Amino acid sequence: MTDNYMNNAPVLKKPEAMVFDMDGTLFQTETLLLPAYHKLFDKLRTEGLYKGETPPEELILNSLGMLLDEIWRRVMPEASEAAHRRADELLLQLELEGLENGNHALYPHVKETLQVLHEQGVRLFVASNGLEDYVKGIAAAYEMVPIFEGLYSAGEYSTLSKVDLLKILLSKHHISNIWMVGDRSSDVEAGKKNGQTVIGCAYAGFGVNDELKGSDAIITDFTQLLTLYKNAE
Repeated sequence: MTDNYMNNAPVLKKPEAMVFDMDGTLFQTETLLLPAYHKLFDKLRTEGLYKGETPPEELILNSLGMLLDEIWRRVMPEASEAAHRRADELLLQLELEGLENGNHALYPHVKETLQVLHEQGVRLFVASNGLEDYVKGIAAAYEMVPIFEGLYSAGEYSTLSKVDLLKILLSKHHISNIWMVGDRSSDVEAGKKNGQTVIGCAYAGFGVNDELKGSDAIITDFTQLLTLYKNAE
């Protein structure tokens, strides 16, 4: 999408809250994920749970937004259930170690933009298909915990889809009007099946064609959220 799309963007209803996906929306996942991914397969081979070359990086990058069970079935379909469950443990362990080491990044202007929205009275949340410690660890690493009213993850709530996770969030906080902001079809589905406005994020590049089909607006830079909010009625 071009800047011209933003110029012609629809006027949206002002939300009570914004709910953000984490990977590919706020956080540049590959900066943390890929080093952990290669270490994970080295460890699986050492433990005798996996043989052969490490699967292509594109397999896991294109699986972002899915639940871990789905990811491993896609990345290493021939591996055992034991290998998949060990991969769950290793990925979290290695990513948390990576968070402490500091070799990772948010997308440009994410923290500043969230701070402005927070100061303008927008209630902010995260809804992610990731694990609880991972999602909360990223928010803590960037000192963003205070600006979020809630950090929701599939890992904490044992949800099978983001549709269910968002439904829980809306119910717990008695919110009826939000913008669901994310980069994957699972975010679009979550927003639409809960009757909400969806803002698609087209800057990560992990999705496939039509990934954001059905979004009410699409942004190519995180700061464009401020323009959409300012122009909303």
